[in-house]
Amino acid sequence: MTVVIDSDQHLFESRSLWAEHIDPSQREDAIGFVDDELGYTWLSWRGRRLSLADVQIPGDTKRLGRHHQRRAEGLPSEHNYDEELPDHYWDPAARAEHIHSMGLDQAVLFPNFGLLWERRLSPSLSALTANMGAWNRWCTTVVHDGGGSLHPVAHLTLRDPEWLHSQLGALAAGGVQLAMIAPAAVDGRPLSHPDHESLWAAFVDHGVTPLFHVADQPRVLDEAFYPDPDQSFVPPLESVFLWVPPAIAVTDLIVNGTLQRHPGLRIGIVELSSIWVPQYLLMLDGGWDFTNAINGGPPTALDMRPSDYFLRQVRVSSFSYERPTRLAGMTADIYMCCSDFPHSEGTATPLQDYDRAGSDPSREAGLFHDNVATLLAS
Repeated sequence: MTVVIDSDQHLFESRSLWAEHIDPSQREDAIGFVDDELGYTWLSWRGRRLSLADVQIPGDTKRLGRHHQRRAEGLPSEHNYDEELPDHYWDPAARAEHIHSMGLDQAVLFPNFGLLWERRLSPSLSALTANMGAWNRWCTTVVHDGGGSLHPVAHLTLRDPEWLHSQLGALAAGGVQLAMIAPAAVDGRPLSHPDHESLWAAFVDHGVTPLFHVADQPRVLDEAFYPDPDQSFVPPLESVFLWVPPAIAVTDLIVNGTLQRHPGLRIGIVELSSIWVPQYLLMLDGGWDFTNAINGGPPTALDMRPSDYFLRQVRVSSFSYERPTRLAGMTADIYMCCSDFPHSEGTATPLQDYDRAGSDPSREAGLFHDNVATLLAS
């Protein structure tokens, strides 16, 4: 029987997580929660409100919209954050029990509120790495408390190489095998830049796989395209083109030879959709052939077709409604099942959803286990 691994769930951070796990010398930079006069709870940093702290329910996105609209209109909150937050949203042991009730055996756990502040804290690199480090320290406790069924995802940046090397060592020692990084330029340098070669080698050496995940991270599109951040919780541009940042990032890593130079490097693309992959692979090879011809040669000599590096080293989460079994027939067996639990756009019944989409764990070990396991084994 296939051991089913969910490639995308989220674990809520407790009110005190950052303060308890941050380097004591940087405690004043710890992210926290603040309740306002109307009863709304806010994610906050140094007195700055970063985002409303919502308790999400799978399948009920409109509830979040009503909550945000009431706050915009100056109306009291209808919800009490602490009273409505179930134990299995934030407690690893409770989550381990809950995934089994969902019919799952294991789950990959991304941060929840950790998806909302990387870009906003970017001007202060020390605050950024301090809060990432706090989450990462907690991740090592999740490995233990989850009893082997939970795979927490660390939060890293390539902007501070010395810090990154130390974090990778600590994560590997604590059994953390996955880490979220931004699919974006690093202080003006592409991911494939020569300065990053030792960093990619370190990911491989420590057995930690970098993952791209939807989040408020440094943007790849010009800021002129975005509305006032106070007017839009999730900009429509990001929702429509959420696949563009990872597509740009992996293209850079492929055509400039990073994946060839580091064959042991695996990349995961999670909650950034998958339906784009078949057309992208056609464009990747076609664009490579055309530009090589018109430019008189490639930027880097590759031993294989560009799409072959993607198929060898990249794995992509695919929601049931994207019909991953059909996608695999168009490309290859590179897709991973996911629920996005407990987010409102996610589901609490992933196996039933995939069954309705024509996907079956007994027939598709890659979708339900092997492809996630490939990222965990890197």
